[in-house]
Amino acid sequence: MKSYLYFSIVYGTMIPNHKGEIPVVVLLLPFLLGIIAGLSLFAGVELNWLVTIFAFFSIAFILLNLNYTRLKLYKHRWLGGSLIAVILFLFGCIIVFKNSERDAKDHFSKNTAQYLVISINNEPLLKNGLLRFSAKVEASENNGIPKQTSGTLLVTIKDSAANHLYYGDELLIPAKYKPIDPPFNPAEFNYKKYLAYKNIYYQAFLFPKQYKVIAAHTGNPLIAHSLRLRQHLVEEIKLNMRDTGAIAVASTLLLGYKADLSEDILQAYKNTGTVYVLTVSGSQVAILYLLLSFLLQFLNPYKYGKLIRAAIILAVIWYYAMLTGFSLAVCRVDVMVSLVIIGKSSRRYINTLNLLAVSAFVLLIYDPFFITEAGFQLSFIAVSGLIVLQPVVYQWQKFKNKWVDKAWALCSVSIAAQMVIFPISALYFHQFPVYFLISNLFVAVPAALVMYGGILFLLLPKIPVVSASIAFVLEKTIVIMNKGLAYIEHAPYSVISKIWLTIPEYFILYAIIISLFYFLYDRKLWLLKFSLICTLTLCISFSIKSIRQSDSKEIVWLNLKKHQGIIFKDGNKAIVLSDLKSTDKTYAYSVQPYLDSCQVSDIKLYNLDQDINTDWIRKKYGLVQFLNTTVLMPGKELYANDFRQKIKTNYIYITGNPDNALNGIHRNFECAAVIIDGSNSDAKINEWTKQLNTEHVNFNILKRNNSIISISK
Repeated sequence: MKSYLYFSIVYGTMIPNHKGEIPVVVLLLPFLLGIIAGLSLFAGVELNWLVTIFAFFSIAFILLNLNYTRLKLYKHRWLGGSLIAVILFLFGCIIVFKNSERDAKDHFSKNTAQYLVISINNEPLLKNGLLRFSAKVEASENNGIPKQTSGTLLVTIKDSAANHLYYGDELLIPAKYKPIDPPFNPAEFNYKKYLAYKNIYYQAFLFPKQYKVIAAHTGNPLIAHSLRLRQHLVEEIKLNMRDTGAIAVASTLLLGYKADLSEDILQAYKNTGTVYVLTVSGSQVAILYLLLSFLLQFLNPYKYGKLIRAAIILAVIWYYAMLTGFSLAVCRVDVMVSLVIIGKSSRRYINTLNLLAVSAFVLLIYDPFFITEAGFQLSFIAVSGLIVLQPVVYQWQKFKNKWVDKAWALCSVSIAAQMVIFPISALYFHQFPVYFLISNLFVAVPAALVMYGGILFLLLPKIPVVSASIAFVLEKTIVIMNKGLAYIEHAPYSVISKIWLTIPEYFILYAIIISLFYFLYDRKLWLLKFSLICTLTLCISFSIKSIRQSDSKEIVWLNLKKHQGIIFKDGNKAIVLSDLKSTDKTYAYSVQPYLDSCQVSDIKLYNLDQDINTDWIRKKYGLVQFLNTTVLMPGKELYANDFRQKIKTNYIYITGNPDNALNGIHRNFECAAVIIDGSNSDAKINEWTKQLNTEHVNFNILKRNNSIISISK
């Protein structure tokens, strides 16, 4: 999310009424579709074929234009537009393939190697004794023979003393890497896909003395300087402030340094709809733009005054990008703002949506994978929506009082922004902040004060009394802002959570918002009818999902690696058996998403040793009766002893790495399937696999495999 006020001020307000005013936006659409197709549909298509087809249509377009009059093509204008759309679509596909590192012939994964030479290409982050960074694989070495390679590797070093590593350092590491794991549990975040869109497909885990620094400062000098400058500025903030929460927010808000930001503070900003304050991008660039625009107004009357003013503003906002370590979010917004500033500095009127579309073209040509990032999508949807919808909201009410009108203008920005980003926020983050208007009005002044004061603190020479005074004001302001947002966060019904949208529901929701907003502006009855039809469709979709979930009775055998986990779900009720606590990060990452996606409201967590007695599930020792399904989780005493007769059960869950488990199962139990979880050792799993195959017993191994969902009746 970006600063709402920023969008309305920087980009202005305008409602386009004709597609002829926004030709670049129209041209952007097939280009976007081509990128999406390249990412998902054309994975197996040869690049040479795409280039050949692209060249064919491009030559056809040129030849038709050269013979435009002779062939009387003015009678078939649709032909030229169709050809342009096809060319842009193919171009989008091609740049996806060109930017995909994995398909390169010299990718490091395609070579046998003993060692790799890697170059750190981002700022290493040290947290909980683990240093994590991505690195470009420059070369591989096998039997002393080096070979130049390409590709990016995610590296984690378990060494709290490894914080001497910096961007641009070259390391020699063993060529022991493995593919990124896919999501094993339902509704779990797809980290593998997330990294794949950053061209990272493999990871390496190193211990101390497994790596050697062979060169330093080999990266881009400008980026290296910016990252070191940012670290120096973060240290200045730490020296002049005491409150750890204030230090973390100041470092994040001003410089984009998030390493010290606690989960509690981050959650408070998320739940109140103000997390954009912690995103170094729109709001910060906006404040710089406004400040410089005000201070440089005196240049406007001069002959080249506007150009000089634009040049100074551009230089400062890009210098600020350098202070943030060339944060991707800041660079993305700087590109957008730069194009807007250049466009508005010219004498011709340029539609703001066209400038926005041009910036999208520039960014996506540089890296088409930007389109997969939530931040990129939020940026452009929010900006586009505000340009179109904020004037609509503002026109709903008219106030004669100047100050009331200004307050309404600010409210209209917040309302339009929150509504336009609601569908995409629900799609990615599954929640909606109810008190967003109050929280946004509350943080508007403190955030601006922190930003102005922060810029002053960072740019002024370090004068002890002055620097300490500014830091004191900043610290107290941030503390007040944090406490205020925490109070709003804990207010009753502050957040609507567990919102899980399908892609069709996502587009239907946008159709409802846009049509309803324009009905309130234009009062055309067909807009209201269309909005009501879409609302009815969405309600039917939600109802069908709700009915299915309320009738579903499932057992989910989770893959929690070394931990144990089973979910027994009966409609909107669920019992979770696990050795994890609800506050554990693994529980929040791998267990909670499934429960939220199923709209489960009644959740109870038990340890595997606890007994359970409800009207729909009972557990005594190692025996679970879930409706008509029986699950046995035998302990060591059940493996060791012989029973008079075999016990019939639906599932047997082997966990805790027991000795002689299968011998006891074969003697004492008769079951439909055996489930072996990830807490068991690889050696025993391999031994049990051979034995179960010999005895023709159905079994499933959870370790390094997807979780299993069993339907119960």
